[in-house]
Amino acid sequence: MTDNRPTEFPPIPAPDDHAESAARARQDTLTKPRGALGRLEDLSVWVSACQGECPPRQFVRPRVVVFAGDHGVTASGVSAFPSEVTAQMVANFEKGGAAINVLAEAAGATVRVVDIAVDSEKPLSPSIGEFRVRRSSGNIAVEDALSADECAASIAAGRRIADQEIDAGADLLIAGDMGIGNTTPATTLIAALTGTEPVAVVGRGTGVDDAGWARKTAAIRDALYRASSVTSDPVALLRVCGGADLAAMTGFVAQAAARRTPVLLDGVVVTAAALVADRLAPGARLWWQAGHRSTEPAHALALKRLDLEPIVDLGMRLGEGTGAAVALSVLRAAVATLALMATFGEAEVSDKTP
Repeated sequence: MTDNRPTEFPPIPAPDDHAESAARARQDTLTKPRGALGRLEDLSVWVSACQGECPPRQFVRPRVVVFAGDHGVTASGVSAFPSEVTAQMVANFEKGGAAINVLAEAAGATVRVVDIAVDSEKPLSPSIGEFRVRRSSGNIAVEDALSADECAASIAAGRRIADQEIDAGADLLIAGDMGIGNTTPATTLIAALTGTEPVAVVGRGTGVDDAGWARKTAAIRDALYRASSVTSDPVALLRVCGGADLAAMTGFVAQAAARRTPVLLDGVVVTAAALVADRLAPGARLWWQAGHRSTEPAHALALKRLDLEPIVDLGMRLGEGTGAAVALSVLRAAVATLALMATFGEAEVSDKTP
C-alpha cells in the first residue's frame, strides 16, 4: 500500500531472476529455432520475471488510466488547440468515444479517466474528480506549476490510484495522458533531466506551426532557466516545471513498480513522468516497457536515458495511452507463445541440427 510520505518510496524490488532464467530456458525448448521469435522472446521473459513464474499467465485485467490536466503555459500559444478541449475529451473518454477506448477494447483492456487538474469549474463527475488537486497547473514559463503541498498531493494521488487498480486485480497498468499543452512541461522535464537544449527536443505536439514551435521553444527555455537550481531534486522539478497530472503519473508508475506490477509506458508525456519516477524510486524502470516511440524528439531522448526499447514504432503522437494499448496486443502474443507453444519433447520434434 502507499507509504505515508507521498514523495518517498521504499526500495524497489527487482523482477524475479529465477523466473527469468526459467523463462529463457523454456524458450530454448519450444518448437522453433532459438531466437526465431525475436523481441517476442525477450518480452515473454520480462513478463515471467515480473509475475515471478514460468510459464507466464496471460493478462486478465490490464487497465489504462488516463490522467487529465491543463497547463497555464497554453496562454503562451504553445498548442494548436484551446484548453477547453481537455474537459471535452474527458467527457469523450467517459462515453467511450476516444481512440484509447477503441484501442484498449481491441487489446482486452479497460479505461479509467481521472481529473487531476482540468481547467473547468468542477469535475465531470465525483468519481472522475476524486483526486483533483487544482484547476489547471501554473504557467511554467513565468511561475511554478504547483505549490509544494499540491505537488505532494499529486504524487500521492497517483500512488493511491495505482493501489486502487492493483487491489482491484489489475495485472498490468498503462498510464495515459490528456491535457492541451502538456508536451511543453513534459519536454521541459526531459530537457532538464538530460541537460539538453530546447531546440534539440521541442516537437510539434498536437501540430503547431512554425510560429507556435518558436513560442513553445521560448516557453521551455524560460521554464528551464527557472528550474536551473532544482534539476537534482525530482520533486522540486515537478513543482517548478511539471504539473499536477505529470506528478500524479510519476507517483502512479513508481507505485506500480513498488507493488511489483508491470507497466507499459506511452508517449512523451508519460515517459517524462517515468524519467522523474526512476529518480524518485531507483530501479522502477525494470518494471516498465516502452509501448511505442512517438514522433516527439524528447521521447526518444527519454527512452534512451531509461534504456527502454519501444515495442512498436508507428509514427503515433496522440497520447491517451494509445501507443501502449497497441503494444499490449504484441505483449499478449509474447505471453501466449511462451505459455502455450509445445516443446520439442511434447511435440516429438527433433531439436537436433544435422
